Amino acid sequence: MALAGAAIGSLVAVTVQARDHNDWPEAWYQPPKTASELGITSFSQSPYLDGRDLPPVVERLPDDPVVIEPYQSIGKYGGTARTTIWDSWMFFNWEHALTVSADMRNVLPNLAESWSLSEDGRTTTVKLRAGIKWSDGVPLTADDFWFRLVHVWMDPEMSPITYRLVQGCEFVKIDDLTFQYVFPEPNPMFANFFAQYGSHFVDPMHFFKQYHPAFRDREELAALVEEEGFVTWMSMYGAFRGWGNEDAVKVPTLRAYKVVQRTPTKMRLERNPYYFKIDPAGNQLPYIDAVDAIILLENSQMIAFQAATGQLDFTAFTLKTQDIPLLKLGEVKGLNKVHIWNRVHVSDVAIQPNYNYDDPKYRELLWGKGERRFIRALSHAIDRDQMNEVIYFGRGVPSQVTAHPTSRWHEERFARAHIRYDPDYARELLDELGLDDVDGDGLREYPDGSKLTITFEYLDFETPKAITMELVRDYWREVGVDMRLKSVERSLQSERARSNKMQMTLWHADKVTDILFPLVPDWFYPHRSGWDIAMWNHWARYYQTDGELGEEPPPLVRNLQHWGDQLREATTEEHRTKAAKTLLEAAAENLWTIGTVGQAPHPVVVSTRLKNVTPTGIWGWDNRWTLSYHPSTWYFDDDDATAAQSPRDSAARNLHGEDATALRSPRDSAAGNLQDDDATAAQSPRDSARRNLHGEDATAARLPRDSAMRKLQRKDTTALQWSRSGTRP
Repeated sequence: MALAGAAIGSLVAVTVQARDHNDWPEAWYQPPKTASELGITSFSQSPYLDGRDLPPVVERLPDDPVVIEPYQSIGKYGGTARTTIWDSWMFFNWEHALTVSADMRNVLPNLAESWSLSEDGRTTTVKLRAGIKWSDGVPLTADDFWFRLVHVWMDPEMSPITYRLVQGCEFVKIDDLTFQYVFPEPNPMFANFFAQYGSHFVDPMHFFKQYHPAFRDREELAALVEEEGFVTWMSMYGAFRGWGNEDAVKVPTLRAYKVVQRTPTKMRLERNPYYFKIDPAGNQLPYIDAVDAIILLENSQMIAFQAATGQLDFTAFTLKTQDIPLLKLGEVKGLNKVHIWNRVHVSDVAIQPNYNYDDPKYRELLWGKGERRFIRALSHAIDRDQMNEVIYFGRGVPSQVTAHPTSRWHEERFARAHIRYDPDYARELLDELGLDDVDGDGLREYPDGSKLTITFEYLDFETPKAITMELVRDYWREVGVDMRLKSVERSLQSERARSNKMQMTLWHADKVTDILFPLVPDWFYPHRSGWDIAMWNHWARYYQTDGELGEEPPPLVRNLQHWGDQLREATTEEHRTKAAKTLLEAAAENLWTIGTVGQAPHPVVVSTRLKNVTPTGIWGWDNRWTLSYHPSTWYFDDDDATAAQSPRDSAARNLHGEDATALRSPRDSAAGNLQDDDATAAQSPRDSARRNLHGEDATAARLPRDSAMRKLQRKDTTALQWSRSGTRP
């Protein structure tokens, strides 16, 4: 067996790049120390747990507790955090056997004490830390991992098609704390998958076996299913399990917080008395005792307002770049602190043509005689520099979809491929395809004279998708391509994407770091279909089922699928690099997706009393947002909490000063006003759609002259300074 350290080294860049976050603790990049290694022999608990019928804290902690170094200082116990249902994830973030380092370059032990990879890449061995317990006090053992793999991942009722990354996997239990995942073929990147998706690899067997037919009489189980109000045992299991979140009140957890109450409008979490981590002073984490999460679903404007007025202690998930000016106004008034992180997405909007769409003429345009010219034309028609200024205040990076800049496989030429704004060249390519304006309405038709209209369906969530696509629609119309936008809600997006009904759609381009790109290279070849990936469902199903379902892809795509397998299975860095570069080169040449602007500024808003939150970070799925920044070490300093304690006071009511009209459109005026160093894009945004970019009132585009904003600028320009800085945050 190779040592764990050697296995870690095989997964990350040999030459570590300079770190952009020099104030992060060194411990965030390394395997965590334990109490015995640091000489910690006494332990403390929160007074919140005093008087409860619990064993002493030393008995609730593992044999050798994990020590987490806070961002700045040892914290204080106490308090209830106010947040939203989405942002509550940031507090009770997942606990996996393995985890990801802060720089997204290393896989580190977490619940596991160590792990190793066999020389042939087929066997991953994991050893758990002794004495870790579920929130109900039951020990964590290898059986909990066995149960999840065998009776969920591979159960024929729960998972009719076994997920490809665990197909053929055999679970070998060595003892209560040590086990192996053994694959028939090399799977050296399994540790990455185990780290990122680790919450899907462990369930409290002692709890869930009562809901599984392998452990309970089916008649008894059917009665329980009916009693609980479900149709099948699978739906009941899924409801209790959640999306790896243990959302149900009754389900034990390993995380810092446990759900204790849930209503249609609120979820309350309280500290897990058996949480396995401590700080360097021996205090059991977390510091904060409870979390109250309001359920606002996707009302992002209301969430932004509450964050700006100090009504929430942590907000980030549904915030967008356009919210930053409003949020900064709250910071000027002393109601919050606004940290600017950068999103991990190499493109906030990755446009996905559907190569398997049920329209022969459209498919021929995308893939057949079009020879990729149609997609290249659409890419060259997009003015990404203007988009960057109008939407991102010039702080994003125009890019195609490729590996993240932190990746050892990143090349700038891949990111810049076919990205030049050149509408004349775009028109030339479209002319070559015989897409002429037959009826003189300024829009092109197919060579047979029929209308060429692209229906673009999308879910407007997380990144500024709607605003981006309004611009793209107008850019494409300028070269004669008619595109109709259709915003859909979440369930419809999922249904239509999976059923191959979307002609064109989008998502943000995450899963592009070295942790996830080798495992789920969604943007680079068809290997899965889902609600977020709808480019090539039929080709993906053919791949997933070894040709039993779906549609055989063209030879080029089959070759890419081969290289995708090689990327995942390669046991040498040389072979892995060749596979990665082959996929990235093909994506740059063929433009499977069309990128826009990425690495954009993302607002992370905290109350003035919340401490130990890093002011700089990378926001996104690849690092599970805040997971690597240890939210269990966040704490409240009530000496600096006046604004947080009275969120509806006069300062909040007068957030915008003497002229509160800006409250009627929180994303409008300030967003336009931040660009007064070069307001050309805002002053002449080409047409009505761009003039109305931030709302129905066209004054949004002219906001350098807005009275409320001019008053703010005269009083305090602190809120605006970040956008004029010469460097990105």
